[in-house]
Amino acid sequence: MTTKYIFVTGGVVSSLGKGIISASIGKLLQARGYKITIQKFDPYINIDPGTLNPYEHGECYVTEDGFETDLDLGHYERFTGIRTTRSNSITTGRIYQTVIDRERHGDYLGKTIQVVPHITDEIKRRMLRDESFDFVITEVGGTIGDIESAPFMEAIRQLRWQLGHDAVCVHLTYIPYLKAADELKTKPTQHSVKELQSMGIQPDILVLRTERHLDDGLRRKVASFCNVDLDCVVQSEDMASIYEVPVNMQRQGLDEAILRKMGMTVGERPAMKLWHEFLEKQRHATREVHIALVGKYDLQDAYKSIRESLGLAGIYNDVKTRIHFVNSEELTLADADAHLEGMAGVVICPGFGQRGIEGKVIAAHYCRTHDVPTFGICLGMQMMVIEFARNVLGWKDAVSREAPSGTVEGACHFVIDLMEEQKTVTDMGGTMRLGAYDCELTKGSRAYGAYGDASVIRERHRHRYEFNNMYKEEYEAAGMLCAGINPSARLVEIVEIPTLRWYIGTQFHPEYSSTVLHPHPLFMSFIQACK
Repeated sequence: MTTKYIFVTGGVVSSLGKGIISASIGKLLQARGYKITIQKFDPYINIDPGTLNPYEHGECYVTEDGFETDLDLGHYERFTGIRTTRSNSITTGRIYQTVIDRERHGDYLGKTIQVVPHITDEIKRRMLRDESFDFVITEVGGTIGDIESAPFMEAIRQLRWQLGHDAVCVHLTYIPYLKAADELKTKPTQHSVKELQSMGIQPDILVLRTERHLDDGLRRKVASFCNVDLDCVVQSEDMASIYEVPVNMQRQGLDEAILRKMGMTVGERPAMKLWHEFLEKQRHATREVHIALVGKYDLQDAYKSIRESLGLAGIYNDVKTRIHFVNSEELTLADADAHLEGMAGVVICPGFGQRGIEGKVIAAHYCRTHDVPTFGICLGMQMMVIEFARNVLGWKDAVSREAPSGTVEGACHFVIDLMEEQKTVTDMGGTMRLGAYDCELTKGSRAYGAYGDASVIRERHRHRYEFNNMYKEEYEAAGMLCAGINPSARLVEIVEIPTLRWYIGTQFHPEYSSTVLHPHPLFMSFIQACK
């Protein structure tokens, strides 16, 4: 079959949930047996989100092939189970860098390089993809009318004409409710569609984001004013869970509308049995398990994949995970009880730099001495290692090479050190240890059991610093087991204290591999311990 293309755009305001809608479309088409991929085009000039502050852009998600991407790729993978690559995340910066590199190389034979056609041609080339898929879903970041989005819109306009019935445009927009007037207003949606039409793009399908149910009269009004068929106007109401969205979209026939617009046979509606079973488990998980998330970014999206992984593991353990954020910058020995007492488990979050790390060390100390189930991820694992060195091995000067100041003068026990290949790195973007690497597990360890007695696993990384192997023997002699080792570089990937109920730190990021139908085994094991 000829590859079909779906373009997802957004209007009125940002953060309407284009990523969730894109992932839902992918899930529904996948349920019909189609091979799909989903890609994100972001209009900012950064090459990737790797150097962006989480407050700017939320979590930085990492693909298996080692590319730092937008957090929406996490939604794509969690919903569909696909594995994305660097080809699934494109920014304006990457587009311009490619075109400029070609110009410097002389590939354009002296021509004047312009946004149209050179930039738009490169965008189109990336949108079309070389691989063999039945459907390629392309989400464009930002909001219609943004100056920086204009080249992407022009590329979509050209592709819509070039591809004919093999391409559709799904436009996500907003229907606000005015409390004072007790009315839902369609005018913002009308203006958004007119803006899109002014760029030469007529949306085929409208998804109306709303906090209140929309009646058929309002949908007819939108259909009439925006030149869209009534059965192609669907609503995306606030749901109890983002995982209800695919079912809600299927109920309204979003996937069927897409297939009809492309002249394809609709066929029977897929049962999506496993997805519905998951939702049933979610609805019946009423017992609460309280988990403290110790980090420095008090922002929902900063630890998005960790939050979702905890929630998914909770559902499969028949409990509702309640997450309590604890700011590591404000955590002290004196108030650790106030923040952590009564928690069923604690996650010590990843991060970079010196800010807030002493609070993470304090959290690790509290959890170790009170035998609270504890999961340290990346920097969180490193702080568990530092705490153990200071309070069990007696090395009060134990620190990380990343943040030696502000702790103990003349620190000499660098138990966390800079990786050898990182010592000559000067550019910060895209130069960490990134992507999936093998890890050999110690037989009989808690991690080994969590993975179903697997000898070798493969997990994704994003770090520059590592456990210092110079001290490995002292750690293991004192009771901290190095339970996972990279077979080629001999890097310590997992530490645990077997005598405690559940006290595990991972240098890698297991949250990137957790999906709706396949929750990550470490998160599953952690929540079981918390229960």
